[in-house]
Amino acid sequence: MRGRIIVIDDDQGMCEMIETGLKRKDFDVTWRTSARDADAILGQEEYDVVLTDLQMPGEHGLKLCRRLVSNRPDIPVVVVTAFSSMESAVAALRAGAYDFVSKSFDLDTLALLLDRAIQHRQLLERIRILSETVKGPIGFDNLAGNSPAMQRVFDLVKRVADLDSSVLIAGESGTGKELVARALHHHSHRKDAPFVAVNCSAIPEALLESELFGHRRGAFTDARTDREGLFVQADGGTLLLDEIGDLPSSLQPKLLRAIEQRMVRPVGDIKEVSFDVRIIASTNRDLESMVAEGNFREDLFYRFNVIQMVLPPLRSRGNDVLLLAERFLKEFASVTGKNVVGFSSPVAHKLLSYPWPGNVRQLRNCIEHSVAVTLHDKLVLDDLPEKIAGHTDSHLVLTTNDPMELVSMDEMERRYITHVLSAVNGNKTTAANVLGMDRKTLYRKLDKYGISMDNPSRED
Repeated sequence: MRGRIIVIDDDQGMCEMIETGLKRKDFDVTWRTSARDADAILGQEEYDVVLTDLQMPGEHGLKLCRRLVSNRPDIPVVVVTAFSSMESAVAALRAGAYDFVSKSFDLDTLALLLDRAIQHRQLLERIRILSETVKGPIGFDNLAGNSPAMQRVFDLVKRVADLDSSVLIAGESGTGKELVARALHHHSHRKDAPFVAVNCSAIPEALLESELFGHRRGAFTDARTDREGLFVQADGGTLLLDEIGDLPSSLQPKLLRAIEQRMVRPVGDIKEVSFDVRIIASTNRDLESMVAEGNFREDLFYRFNVIQMVLPPLRSRGNDVLLLAERFLKEFASVTGKNVVGFSSPVAHKLLSYPWPGNVRQLRNCIEHSVAVTLHDKLVLDDLPEKIAGHTDSHLVLTTNDPMELVSMDEMERRYITHVLSAVNGNKTTAANVLGMDRKTLYRKLDKYGISMDNPSRED
């Protein structure tokens, strides 16, 4: 069933014609020939859309529209009139109608309009749930989310935070891996000791060993003083090894030995220094595949992977997108001093439909940009970054019976390959496995369809 519709029209024949036509298109239709009868049933039953005539004896359709919008703002009202003038359309929209259609409509057009109205109502319901959610607990420390996937993350953080076991946090870039690591530290018995983080991909290989283990004066050029490494600096606390998949192979055996022995040898020293830290590692790469390919030590992987936490990408977190956007909106409205209090419905729909390849980090950047440029009290589409405002779904049309929506096999293949690549964050090895083809075949398809999915931040 596509949705529940109530039709209000004093012409019973018109009601029956609309009912018959819409039922053929899988709508559940009820009709009433007076506003009074409609009020009675609307007080007892739930409907997705009200379809009402404008020209009726007794109460005018515009007056009914205003009352419906006031009493049930969650139900879109579509008005039908015999007059297709702009004046009638404007009057209906000013009365609060969702949309307007003339009596010369065809059923296909009406069905598409009703589909959009139903989607609008569903979006309003998601926003309502979001507003109620924001009033209560929505996360854990600086993490936010009500999706089942994030609730599982919060539960696991609570259960393992006070342990000393190593944790491997996996997830795409921008999903909040460092925030989870900080939450683990904050809720552990080590919370009063240092939390130290190092990005293994951001430090040149020649300096990373010194950064981790320390060095002694004169060990190399510019080593003018002794320096403690991060393992010792984090003594008693927690050390986060961020992007551990980018750790140079030459350092992997040294890091393994340090973790096993709980001792480090500073560069240029003959003595070892003991440390007591909890190790948390994070990665946006598939370490198990790297182990299989010989690019990461298996014994080091298992040292990290005592407890594994996998953070979901933002695109799979449903209403969390709006929840996070609301949080960022309040933050940046406060910082800028602007009276921005929410999102227009088109913006909310765009935020929910966009795939967010940069995850929470990209969403935060989007809201910061939008609040900075807006001239309104609610964000509108023109406030969004152009890439997001102009995004259109590359949906797969599989269930339509409309010949105008059907596509060729080549176009279907192109859309599905694009969809799979987006779902796996551009990882062509994973995409080829999902698609059931080898990488060479996938590359030929990418070339054939002109699909560019290069992601310089990932190697695959």
